Amino acid sequence: MNVSTILQNKGSDVVTRTPDVTLNEIVQLLNEHKIGSVVIVENSGTVCGIVSERDVVNAIATRSGSVLDEPVSDCMTKNVFTCKREDTLEKLMAEMTEHRFRHLPVVEEGQLVGLVSIGDVVKQRIAEAEMEAAAMRDYITTG
Repeated sequence: MNVSTILQNKGSDVVTRTPDVTLNEIVQLLNEHKIGSVVIVENSGTVCGIVSERDVVNAIATRSGSVLDEPVSDCMTKNVFTCKREDTLEKLMAEMTEHRFRHLPVVEEGQLVGLVSIGDVVKQRIAEAEMEAAAMRDYITTG
């Protein structure tokens, strides 16, 4: 299975904003949409950052609550790891584990086409395991 399968199941909608919005606006979006990250894009649509709940907590803890009025570009993660539709779930799990992040923007030809979370990967792996178990049960019972 690959990223394309996940996007087919969950869709390609991604909550994005530009780097000039305030961190407070990002916090409101995270709460409103019940999500863990917002992808930050240039006006051209290219990914220039990502801000997660962890980034928000780190910014407030190290710079105080006044950071909420500053542009998100001051505290977003700028070195964004991305993936492609054809990347395997195994590759995603390895990247997410090694680098300790939970969200990967999906980028094709320089443009954002989706977002995959660790929850999406786990859900897909569970579905795969259930399909394999069902196939084995069918094989065993029907010979």
